[in-house]
Amino acid sequence: MSRALIETTNLAVNLTPRPIEPSWIIEGNPVAQWCVLSQSADGLASTMVWECSEGRFNWYYDFDETVLILEGSIVLENDTMPPTRYVAGDVIFFKDGAHARWHVEGRVRKLAFCRKTQPVWLGFALRVFLKLRKILLPADERQAASLMGSS
Repeated sequence: MSRALIETTNLAVNLTPRPIEPSWIIEGNPVAQWCVLSQSADGLASTMVWECSEGRFNWYYDFDETVLILEGSIVLENDTMPPTRYVAGDVIFFKDGAHARWHVEGRVRKLAFCRKTQPVWLGFALRVFLKLRKILLPADERQAASLMGSS
């Protein structure tokens, strides 16, 4: 991956196999593929395109994931949510720790933004640090410090 501050890509990418955990498959033979489009410098966030053929399976999330359905349709459900159909243009957010039963109807293609979550105390400490930095450093010094850190 590039270390440029601005990266561009296209959704017309070559996908590679990304098999679904066999014990998660409920019905059918869903075949999943993906391509990572971008990744944050700290490795905690990434954007990918993912597609899957027809089937039903469980999915267990150990990160936050925001999904934009690009093509096709899915039906999602879990113990607290009745079966709900999502189609191209729909956005879904799965929190770290979520579980969903997926039913891919035919084929689905999605754009996903995934982020590993940090302990609450670490996020709070970072917000306090950034707030103090904003208060104590004038804007031009913050920009200079930021530029020096990226060199």
